[in-house]
Amino acid sequence: MEDEEIELLLSYDPKHKHFIANTFTGIFFSVEDLRFLDQVWYNIPKLGDSYKEAIAISALVRSCAKRQPRGVFTVAGDPERYKDGRRDLQLSLREHFVEHIDAYNRASFDNHLMNRSTKGDIFTLEAPKIDLVYMDPPYVPRSDDNCYIKRYHFLEGVSSYWQGVEILAHSKVKKLKKPFTPFSYRRTALDAFDRMFAKFSESILILSYSSNGFPDLKLLVDIMRRYKLDVCVHEKDHRYHFGTHVSAERNNVQEYLIVGT
Repeated sequence: MEDEEIELLLSYDPKHKHFIANTFTGIFFSVEDLRFLDQVWYNIPKLGDSYKEAIAISALVRSCAKRQPRGVFTVAGDPERYKDGRRDLQLSLREHFVEHIDAYNRASFDNHLMNRSTKGDIFTLEAPKIDLVYMDPPYVPRSDDNCYIKRYHFLEGVSSYWQGVEILAHSKVKKLKKPFTPFSYRRTALDAFDRMFAKFSESILILSYSSNGFPDLKLLVDIMRRYKLDVCVHEKDHRYHFGTHVSAERNNVQEYLIVGT
């Protein structure tokens, strides 16, 4: 993305919409930050290039994640409450956005192939033969829940300007309606893993999972072995950085990469 295109994104257009500022004022971010999101989103289609539009949207999402204390959007409150000296919380969304546009610009390259991303139900996905399938489904929790939408609904909304999603207007943080996934429930998770491995049984399978989820490692390996002759496990200690007080022992887990060939 060229400098003049970045300036276009940052420019003020009096015709821009005010949906984000009207919906989230007093919940997340300052009014200035929310207005900035509305302005940039109004300018994105002016780029006229789907790749550059994707860079701009990605930078917006990343900016919101970095600017939000703890990176989650579950609690409404004073947007300035958690300013504690960390650089990410001191920068405005505009400053974050400029930095992340540059980061995505430097990370982007042409691999001379046709690439496609899609969103939908993994079990209805129609795809040609795939060499390697990397899977990172929600972990069925042993406590609490694993709802990504509950924690990151604002980022999901920013990625589409809340088009095609349903806002739960009664919720304090304006959550989105939670989509069903069989990976979230013990009664359906085992069958979901089995069906997923079966669907991609002709590909190399790599599953990312954690010791704080259900099913346990042995069950996952047993299910994958129904479709793969060779299954190996790579383990690494990991500590989550949410709620990292001394008593939060459940933040210390083993992360797994389960590889089936």
